[in-house]
Amino acid sequence: MNCKQLNTIPLEEVLLSLGHLPTKQNEKEAWYLNPFATESQASFKINKNLNYWYLFSEGIGGTNTDFMKKYLDASVNEVLVWAESQSFSSFQKQNISDRKFENQSKNYEILDVNEIRHPALLEYLRERKVGNQTQFLHEIHYRMNDKNYFGIGFKNDSGGYEIRNKYSKICLGKKDISTIKNGSESLRIFEGFFDFLSFKNVENFLEKEPVDYLILNSVSMIHNIKSSLGNYENIELYFDNDEAGNRAVEMIKNENQSAEDCRVLYSDFKDLNDWMIHKNPLPERQVKQRRR
Repeated sequence: MNCKQLNTIPLEEVLLSLGHLPTKQNEKEAWYLNPFATESQASFKINKNLNYWYLFSEGIGGTNTDFMKKYLDASVNEVLVWAESQSFSSFQKQNISDRKFENQSKNYEILDVNEIRHPALLEYLRERKVGNQTQFLHEIHYRMNDKNYFGIGFKNDSGGYEIRNKYSKICLGKKDISTIKNGSESLRIFEGFFDFLSFKNVENFLEKEPVDYLILNSVSMIHNIKSSLGNYENIELYFDNDEAGNRAVEMIKNENQSAEDCRVLYSDFKDLNDWMIHKNPLPERQVKQRRR
């Protein structure tokens, strides 16, 4: 990625990946609290048409590159290294006319897609307390940079795979959300697929009916789902208990009165899967305790 490419990514998406959400916005502009310091009133403005920012409290502004140089206190090269490690959905959507460059950029090959059988992957799922939810997953064998790897694969709506094992967390193919539809008027939204799998384990215990499910696969994908949320009468949100999760919940609830923050279920834990691992709410055991 170069500066020109970085500067074409909507700054809203960059800010969201850093845990910042607007206090108010319209089609032309968005206002934020100062990302560089503590403020009580928003003085950071984005011009959406130009994709430029201006910080009124300091009288400075510029492009995405200028913003990240100040935010990271880093050089241009360091900013570009940081940007390469991100999964900005809008950057991945850009059409690349140079087919030769496009082929070179794909440095992996998927060798095999199958049901999960490898003992190491099955053990990893058991450690994450979702070993019984393999129906949503695949075992992916792939080759990258002349080396062979394998991992747990969760497919997204663009045919890419979120790959996880004990040692890696990557996406093969285009970054996108994953949707599982059951023809419901209700929707549950999760940040990652381990949270979704964790919920499926306690869905019956919580006396919840299956509905439609949406897994972001990255909180930065939240901008891609706004238009589809209006189709649902009820929306349940299961985000992480961190700043990015707080702001994502705020953004959705501001635009959807039917949205409900359901993190009270795991309020003392990092996320839903962390709650599942450490609290270990085994439904069978808790039902027995209730009956005593």
